[in-house]
Amino acid sequence: MTHELAVFAPDFPASSLAPNEIVPLLIGSTVGEIERELVLQTLARCGGNRTRAARVLGVSVRTLRNKIRLYTAGGINVPAHTI
Repeated sequence: MTHELAVFAPDFPASSLAPNEIVPLLIGSTVGEIERELVLQTLARCGGNRTRAARVLGVSVRTLRNKIRLYTAGGINVPAHTI
């Protein structure tokens, strides 16, 4: 997926795109692709901190770790912890 998704969370400023501008970017993508992009971009914005990213996404650290494991097994680069 080549479109950049907005991540809406209390820790991040709201995107400048309105919902009616975001939805057209998502059409044609699978839910799995959108979820993967959201996870990867959230990890990037959290500096690779999995605990913080899991909290922002509203999932457990275990769930996030399992998703990351699937992504890396598929050859997808996952943001590493930078701090």
